Amino acid sequence: MPSWQGKSKGSKFGYSCFVFLLHHGGVFPAYVLLRFVAFYFFAFSWSSSKPIYHYFRTKVGYGRWRSLLNLYRNYHVFGQTLIDKVVVMADMANKFTFEFDGEHHLQEMIDGGRGGILLSAHLGNWEVAGHLFKRLNTRVNIVMFDGEHQRIKDYLSGITGDRNMNIIVIKDDLSHIYAINEALSNKELVCMHADRFLPDNKTITAPFLGQDARFPMGPFLLAATFRVPVSVVFAFKESSTHYHFYATPPRLYHGRRNEGVETALHDFVHQLEKKVHRYPAQWFNYYDFWE
Repeated sequence: MPSWQGKSKGSKFGYSCFVFLLHHGGVFPAYVLLRFVAFYFFAFSWSSSKPIYHYFRTKVGYGRWRSLLNLYRNYHVFGQTLIDKVVVMADMANKFTFEFDGEHHLQEMIDGGRGGILLSAHLGNWEVAGHLFKRLNTRVNIVMFDGEHQRIKDYLSGITGDRNMNIIVIKDDLSHIYAINEALSNKELVCMHADRFLPDNKTITAPFLGQDARFPMGPFLLAATFRVPVSVVFAFKESSTHYHFYATPPRLYHGRRNEGVETALHDFVHQLEKKVHRYPAQWFNYYDFWE
């Protein structure tokens, strides 16, 4: 069972340091500080480094030294994506540019008047393209685990604001299912990651990068149950200031429920593998995904 427990590392003090630099010096001073933070995790956080190193060695196929180099690069890029997310969502001055492949697919989902589901993964940083949602002229609901420490979440909430987004927190009482149903009934978009699950969650297995891996059943069951258009979305950092956004053509999953779930999973894993091969250093699952 994956060792991920639904919580993120970090402290309120750490976030506040980076936000201070962002306000007073911009992105690049924060990037300089990040080099030291990334090296700390590279050198001392073996619990997260071991699975990422193993990923580069056995799934991507890199040699020992190239895997070590990309391990540090992975930490550094991950830190950059966190910084970039705060900058974009808080409307801070920046020089970021964006290239959108498939924006018209999302507009098609909205124009169809049925709402839709957007599936993504902890690969790249699709949230940084959040300002795209303003142009789509619809409410966007983000489904997430309530895993960050409350103090950090409250602090970042004060920095980034609402931006016409609604957070749906996954809870044991399944109240999030009713919230998702309400959002789709209102013809809104519902976004969720489809690569992580907590202990005791229902899962479904599929070959991924040459080895069976388990995925949460929930997102694919929702796609088959509600039968609204589904698109797989990602955004990847291609340079210090440039992001590339991808969205697949929306698809409906008909047929019997089990068949719809399996087809939705197959389509998602296919897109996930394509993007991992193209952007291997932006895989941000810091646990043994194939355990």
